[in-house]
Amino acid sequence: MDAVFKALADPTRRALLDRLRAENGQTLSELCAGLGMTRQAVSQHLALLDAANLTTTVWHGREKLHYLNPIPLQEIFERWLAKYDQGRLEALSELKHSLEDKGQEVSMSKPECVYVIYIATTPERLWDALTRGEFTKIYWYGRRIESDWKVGSPLRFFDGDSDVITDSGEVLEFDPPRRLAYTFKVEFDPEAAKMGASRVTFSLEAHEEGMVKLTLVHDRLPDEETAAGFREGWAPILSSLKTYLETGRPLPQLRKFEEQGTPKQSRES
Repeated sequence: MDAVFKALADPTRRALLDRLRAENGQTLSELCAGLGMTRQAVSQHLALLDAANLTTTVWHGREKLHYLNPIPLQEIFERWLAKYDQGRLEALSELKHSLEDKGQEVSMSKPECVYVIYIATTPERLWDALTRGEFTKIYWYGRRIESDWKVGSPLRFFDGDSDVITDSGEVLEFDPPRRLAYTFKVEFDPEAAKMGASRVTFSLEAHEEGMVKLTLVHDRLPDEETAAGFREGWAPILSSLKTYLETGRPLPQLRKFEEQGTPKQSRES
């Protein structure tokens, strides 16, 4: 967290984060516009933000796009503020609003959700946590994932140990323990189901000191309202995944959902 606070201490870097909050997925040229700084100076600031994991980059064709990554701020929230929370979902919503401008239209040609998190585990353990239902139901709002994990095969999320399907999809990539991709379609909400399937991609990279870098890209979302809802949901899921793999227990609120066997979205609908 020292790197996070150091990065946030500089007004220029905060201004860059504000720009990404207003419009996520910008090129270096777009971020330089109006700052009155050289590209090299802006690149140096972005390098510090990347080192603190506050931003991440994704190649989109020939363009290198920069994204705000709220996971470190989510971890700060969990460490110092969550104990005072009277309604976790409301607090997460407020945190989201401080990171994103809901009214900002985002080009649908860009990935809508990009997250990076570092987890003290092995790529193999993380891979199992992403693909085995006995693990996903612990940290993922009680959802149990099931598939034979062959490219083109179906996958389904069930509500706990029941046969109630909450979400479904198709396996697009399966390269253990490096890359996993599948389509994702909400099943329990008829209105959401009409919007069709989006795409979820996980990339795993072994990092120094026994860490694994997990990058999540969720794209092909139909509109900004849907993208905003998924952004709000992914941050606590990834934090709970990290907590579970490092301590053996998920975040308390997500454990509560798992014990109740109630999907997050259905509680909100």
